[in-house]
This record gives sequence, C-alpha cells and structure tokens, in this order.
Amino acid sequence: MESEDDFDMHDANNESGEDDFYSGGEDDAGAMAVYDDSDADVADYEFIDNDSDDSDDLISHRHQQNYTILSEVDIRQHQEDDIMRISTVLSISKVEASILLRYYSWSVSKVHDEWFADEEKVRRSVGLLEKPVVPFPDGREMTCGICFENHSYDRLHAAACGHPFCKSCWAGYISTAINDGPGCLMLRCPDPSCAAVVGQDMVNALASVEDRQKYFRYFIRSYVEDNRKTKWCPAPGCDYAVEFILGSGSYDVTCHCSYSFCWKCAEEAHRPVDCGTVAKWILKNSAESENMNWILANSKPCPKCKRPIEKNQGCMHITCTPPCKFEFCWLCLGSWSEHGERTGGFYACNRYETAKQDGVYDEAEKRREMAKNSLERYTHYYERWATNQSSRQKALADLQQMQSVHLEKLSDIQCQPESQLKFITEAWLQIVECRRVLKWTYAYGYYLPEHEHAKRQFFEYLQVQTFSNKAYLTRRLLWRTFLYGSAKKHTFSF
Repeated sequence: MESEDDFDMHDANNESGEDDFYSGGEDDAGAMAVYDDSDADVADYEFIDNDSDDSDDLISHRHQQNYTILSEVDIRQHQEDDIMRISTVLSISKVEASILLRYYSWSVSKVHDEWFADEEKVRRSVGLLEKPVVPFPDGREMTCGICFENHSYDRLHAAACGHPFCKSCWAGYISTAINDGPGCLMLRCPDPSCAAVVGQDMVNALASVEDRQKYFRYFIRSYVEDNRKTKWCPAPGCDYAVEFILGSGSYDVTCHCSYSFCWKCAEEAHRPVDCGTVAKWILKNSAESENMNWILANSKPCPKCKRPIEKNQGCMHITCTPPCKFEFCWLCLGSWSEHGERTGGFYACNRYETAKQDGVYDEAEKRREMAKNSLERYTHYYERWATNQSSRQKALADLQQMQSVHLEKLSDIQCQPESQLKFITEAWLQIVECRRVLKWTYAYGYYLPEHEHAKRQFFEYLQVQTFSNKAYLTRRLLWRTFLYGSAKKHTFSF
C-alpha cells in the first residue's frame, strides 16, 4: 500500500507526463466499501453515433437527475405560479397570497392545510385583516401618529387595519425596515398595538426606487432561502439556485457554473463519503489540534519557562531563548551544570538511561510516541487527499484548454464538427470525477477504525480496483481519440 500511494503522489506531481498523470492506476488506493451502487450507472458507457448533436442524452443516460437549476427568471416564474395558485384556490388577492406563502416558507401545501383547518387563526397569525380596526378618515384632516402633524386626506395612507400615517413617515418607516434586512418582507403596521401586515403594494407605492429594488431582491431570495426544497449554489459569484427532489438517492448537484456540491451539507461534492465524515475531516484540517500534536511529538518544554523547544540536530546541550536562557540536557531535562564527561558528554546522558530503565520517563515517552504516530497517520492521509485535489484541479484546467483550443484543432484535422467530438469532454470529465471520489476516500480511510481489518482490506481492494480500471480505460479512450480521431460508435466500460 505504501509504495502504491507514493507512486500516486509522484504521478500527480509529474505534470509533464500527461499519460501517467491521468491514469490514476494502481497507485491510487481508493473506492470504498460503502461505495454507492448508483455509481454503477456510469459503467455502461455507450458512445452513440455522433450524427446526433445532443450530448445531454449521454448525460441523462448516466444519471437520473433529481434536481433543477434555477436562474433568477426561473425563480420569479416559480413565485408567480405559486402566488397565482394560492390566490385562485383561496379567493384572495395576489398580495395576500404572497404574504401567506412567505409566512409558511413558500410551501403551497402548508398554506392549504393551515388555511382550510382554521382560516381565522391563520389571519390572526399572519396579520391579514378582513376589515379595518379603525375607520380611515374621509375628506378631512387627521394627525399623523408618528410625526403628530396634521395632514389632509390625500397625504395619509394606511394598511388593512386603517391606522393613518402621513406619506413621508410611511416612506421613512419602510426605508428603515428595508435597510435593516429581509425582515421587511413581514413588515407590520407602525402602530405598536397593531399586528396588521404591510403588503408589497404599499411598498411599491411609498418606497423610493432604490428601496423597492432592495425589497424585490429580498423577495426573490426568500423563495430560495426560506424554502426547504431550494438552496443557492455555494460557488463564489454564482446566482443560480437548485431545486432538489427530497427523498431521492444521491445528493450530488452540478450547477450550470460547473461547480459540484452536496445539496445536503453544501460542501464540495463528496460521494460516496457521508456528510458527517466530511464535516469532521474539514474541521480537523482547520483545527489547532494538529498543531498541538506536532508540538507534542516534535518538541519538549523548557524545564524552567515551559516554552516548547524543537531539536532537529546537534548535541544534547540546549539553551533556551532569551529572556529565559536556561541551559539543560535534552534527554533528562536536568540542568546542564550537573552534566559533563561523567554523565556521558555532549551526545549521551547516563542519568537518562538509568531513569528510563527504572520507568521514570515511560508515561511522557508513551504520550510523545502516541502523538507522533497520530501525526504521521494524519499526514499520510492528508497529503494524498491534497494531492488528488491538485490533480483534479490540473485536470479541470486541461479540460478547459482542450475545449477552447485542442477540440477545434482536432475538428479541423479530422474534418468533423465539434458537436461530434463532445464525447471527448465526457471522457475527460470522467477523469475529474475519478479524482474527486478518490480524494474523499482518503478522508473515509482516515476515520476507518484500525481494528476492523477485514473492512479496511476490502476498502483498499475496492480503492485500487475500481479507480485503476476507470482511469486506465479513460486514458485509452483519450489516446485513441487524439491518435486516430475515431468519432464513430464505441462502447467502453468505465
């Protein structure tokens, strides 16, 4: 195993050897005992006659997609459809329907259930009043309840409750709420004793253009952030959202921006490793615990000031840094003034050897040895995890170059349109996928209990066999494509 892993690291760092770089062969010790059988769908990979221009057929052949990527236009259309559905069924206005949907996290079924179970209770909870609490002034002056100035009838506005406030006070109240954040979507009447909700129609009528745009953005985002079936793509700068079919098999999602992530935990796609293992691995990579393990395994505390000191060469005479400047023996940690030729000189310590035979240092040495072994084990898995990550990034960069440069050249050489060579991209994506899965198998292997020998052996066997076969056949496909330009019907098993 050790030599195979080391070969894998050498392979990933050798960027000049493209053939070996992407082979991922027997050097990668990687697929898991818990490998999802749904990945077997990838096995039957039939490249159909390239007279067809639809590469999406190939993708749908490999995966039964259980999610939908939504752009902002799609989100707005979904909102309008849900609002119209609620408005029609409950015979209420679209403004009231949108308020209900926001209150119940954009769940149409939840709105129906609660409304038909107890309409009055829903109206009280949400703040939808059927009739005004106070009569709105008609044709006369009234005092605004915020600025306490008298205003004519045409300068006053009120929500469904009827509490009148002047236009400027309403504008300031709405603007402050919008600038405070998404809570403005469920804004209530300014009267402290009133719970009537303020609808989007009043915001459109009284807010400034800038505030209306902010409100609209909150409104759009609420459909994704409040809805348990949708999430934003976590890639930086991406504005797409994902609508997921809950209860389906795989949680892997690939956005239109090409970023793949796990819909359940929003981390990078990590199948077949579970989300709990990924969370522990990421936390361990960023935690200070490994720093402390390294200090414990590779240093000793100064006997006087207790600061950790690392010794990597030289004799046993150690001098602590200022202001301490304490001189001591590295082995027994005793004062150097008590050492000399009679205690073994500069490169040995008779006192230490005698005390060690008596078991004085057993506990400290045992603790240091355990920390060292733990650190070496973590480093073994982390280096291979990181190496496969860099290999995957290299493959992605080469894929982009191939799509932008080499695919066009190959099309010219073979006198075939680029649309008939899209299976090359699919093959290259298979390499990227192999590296991704292999990377996460090292996180899985780290947390696999040492005493479960049968499970570990089966895990390592699947790691080697599965990915060496996939990468080897993918490599053959790529070489055949570039050497022979064969774009007719092929059947391969990855």
